[in-house]
Amino acid sequence: MENLDFKGLACPQPVIRTKAFLEETVDCLELSVEVDNLAAAENVTRFLEGQGFATSYKGDGSLYFVSGQRTDASSAAGATESQSAPGSVAVMITHNTIGTGDLELGHKLMLNFLKTLPEMGDSLWRVVMVNEGVKLACHGTDTLAELKALEEKGVSLLVCGTCLEHFGLMAEKGAGVTTNMLDIITSLQVADKVINL
Repeated sequence: MENLDFKGLACPQPVIRTKAFLEETVDCLELSVEVDNLAAAENVTRFLEGQGFATSYKGDGSLYFVSGQRTDASSAAGATESQSAPGSVAVMITHNTIGTGDLELGHKLMLNFLKTLPEMGDSLWRVVMVNEGVKLACHGTDTLAELKALEEKGVSLLVCGTCLEHFGLMAEKGAGVTTNMLDIITSLQVADKVINL
């Protein structure tokens, strides 16, 4: 088993270094990745699963060990899970309100925006939430139900792990998958159109 120590590295570095390791060691069948934050553990886990590994992780809140055993020998190292259909639209949300000025109005506008997103139909592929945008996906918000409804329709929701950790909201995420900057960049790159809020 290969043991990778990526403690002290902020996201997306643990994922990028795991990816680089697999590109250099294409015959790796089993590995363990040590990180020191939950966002990195979740991101490395998701990345390894996308590479054909069965995964598990354990942690105590300060150290996490992600274990992976390759189950799909045909998976190519370095492949990305970010594959969009032709005509796909990604929506990048960086705030929990729309516009500046009146915050109450800005929140109402954001809620209405999320309620109206399904009108885009099958072209809506992915919603990416960063900075204060991650707050929309947390328990106790009136926007969570709208995001869950999008997920049920097959829309992929990516919620920035670094942002969740910054705001102390990792345990409060109620929709989407915890993501990293590598996934975000790849999503924006492969989408046919990006809407920024």
